[in-house]
Parts: sequence; C-alpha cells; structure tokens
Amino acid sequence: MKAIIIAAGQGSRLLPLTLETPKCLVPVGGRAILDHQLRAVEQAGIRHAVVVGGYRVEQIAEHLARHGGAVATDLIFNPFWAAGSSIGSVWAARACLNDPFVLMNGDTVFDAGILAAAVNDERRGVKLVVDTLDEPEPDDMLVEVASNRVRAVGKTLDTARATHRSLGVVASKGGGAYADALRAVIGAADGIHAFHHAIIDRLAGVDAVAAVTVPRDAHWQEIDRPDDIERWRREHGA
Repeated sequence: MKAIIIAAGQGSRLLPLTLETPKCLVPVGGRAILDHQLRAVEQAGIRHAVVVGGYRVEQIAEHLARHGGAVATDLIFNPFWAAGSSIGSVWAARACLNDPFVLMNGDTVFDAGILAAAVNDERRGVKLVVDTLDEPEPDDMLVEVASNRVRAVGKTLDTARATHRSLGVVASKGGGAYADALRAVIGAADGIHAFHHAIIDRLAGVDAVAAVTVPRDAHWQEIDRPDDIERWRREHGA
C-alpha cells in the first residue's frame, strides 16, 4: 500500500505564513504538517508515500531529501496546481490508483490511529474516513452516511441530509473503480475545477463507498487558518 499526500496548493487562507512557504511545510506544534502526516503513515505500517506538490515544489523536494524516517518518499509535480482544484493532483498520481492506496489532503493533522483504521478496514472497495457531524462549519466537506455507506458528498450538500464531515482521507484495497471514476469526473465539463471528493460522490451514487467513522475521542484538525494552528497548540500544549 502507498500513501498519496495531496500537497500542491499554496493555502491562501494561511497567508502570510504561506507567502514563501508551501502550506504542507507550515509548522504546527514545532513540526511541519507534512511531517505530522509522514509520522502517521509510518505508524500505520505504510512504507512508501507519494507526495504531490505544486506551489514552491522545490522546497518540498528539499524537505523530503532531509526526511530521515522509515517511509520512502517520491515527489510528483502537478504543474496545473494553480489552474485547477485538488482533483488535478489526484490525476497527477493516477498511476498509483489501481493498487492499494490511502490518499489524504496535505493540510490535515490527525491521530495516527485514524489513518491505521482506514488502512486496516477489511471491506472491499473504496472507503472514506468521516467524523460525526454535530454542527456544520463553513469549510466542511459534508457527507451523508446511511448503514455505514457513503450516500453523497459535497460542500453544498443540503445540511438536512448531512450526517458527517469528511477528513479528506480515502482508502482502497485496489481495483479500478476509483481510477475509472476519476477519469469520468475530470473529463466532464469544468471537471478540472472539481474537488477530489467529487470522485467519491460519483462512486457513492452506485453504492461503492464504505464509511470509516472516527471515534468520538479521536483528534484531527484541518489547518486552514492561523487560528487553527493556535487551537492545535492549545489542545496539545505545544
């Protein structure tokens, strides 16, 4: 199994922290977001990570060259990172998608157990890691889950239908379903501007996505704004 880390964007909402630094290298609690993720990848038993970079990719390359963990890393450049949405980075890593993989957004820190749960889930096909929704927040990727299956995903999903929020973590034991859905979504009108969750939404329409719900006491946080970094520091004493 490979980990695929989508880390091509600048992270404009983190400005000025990302003025000269890619979002995935912004420090949170003394460690770059990317290093938090690589540590979780290692603890989940994965030994190979593919990082998709774009904005200031040379800094990511230098950072990975200094990385001394047990996880081997490859860097893929997405030259269209500024012209499209996150689906373009998934497309850049499409050669990895027929084999077992776990894919994650490059701006989220989480307990290593969350990633391990997705990797170790024995259900066949594609899985999306979700958290139970108490009160929607403006940036949430909303998810409808019923009978442990994902039924719909989207930022504009009717909140009356939404039961969960996505962590941006997708896992697959292998097979062509996810890659086929990627080609269909990105090839549609304006598909290059779709979030990669549109792939999951398409698969959910044919009952092809299982939901992996994180425990209530599990901790994760998307790092979108400077306030998110401060919140993480307060909660972790770092």
